[in-house]
Parts: sequence; C-alpha cells; structure tokens
Amino acid sequence: MTTDGEEDEAPKGELTMRLQAMPADANADGDVFGGWVVAQMDLAAAIRGNERVGGRVATVAINGVSFRKPVKIGDVLAVYTSIERVGRTSVTVAVEAWAQRHLTRTKVKVTEGTLVMVALDETGSPREIPPE
Repeated sequence: MTTDGEEDEAPKGELTMRLQAMPADANADGDVFGGWVVAQMDLAAAIRGNERVGGRVATVAINGVSFRKPVKIGDVLAVYTSIERVGRTSVTVAVEAWAQRHLTRTKVKVTEGTLVMVALDETGSPREIPPE
C-alpha cells in the first residue's frame, strides 16, 4: 500500500473521515499545518466516541501523537479510528491519519495518536458509558 520504501502496512481501524488538504490548510512551504491534521484526528475520534457512548463526548487528552510524514496540498487525508479502551466515563480512541498523495494511488501513514474522550450528559458533566 505504501511506496516510500517502508514496509507494506495497512490502516488499523475503521475509516471515519476523508477530506482533501487545501491551500488554506498549509504553511508557506506547502506542507499542511500539523495542527490541521490533529484537528481532523480529533473530529474523527469524536465521531467514533459519539457512536460508542451513544451521545456527546469531549476530548480530555491527546496522547502520543507522532508525525511521521508531511501532508501536502491536494493530498486526501483518510482518518481511521478504533476503540482501544472503554472506562466508566471515558473512551480511548486510537487514530491513524493516512495521506493519499495528490493524483496518485500512493498511500502513506502520516500521523498517529491516541485520544481520550469523556462521555457527557445534557448538562456537560461526565456520565457513565452504557455497556455495548
């Protein structure tokens, strides 16, 4: 799946989001801001968290984010998520971001991390997560 001299590796988790990096997302060198990538990862973790807890979640921690390769303008960012752990009020989501290089079929893992989401009730307070 990759062609950057790396071992073939497949994304882990479920495809949660896809979007194209645009010029407004980039710095002066043409690489996309790391913060933009992390924001997309946070959105994807929230989607997965919402689905698992059956309601609203908020990010309480972003752990171990690793930037492996840059994202370029025109790349399609695909964000994959999987539930790593479910606690009493929080869910830990593993997130991988992959870039399909612009106008090619080349896909490379660009960023990975773990986000912790807390389940919230209607007042914004933590609430217990129901069993699956």
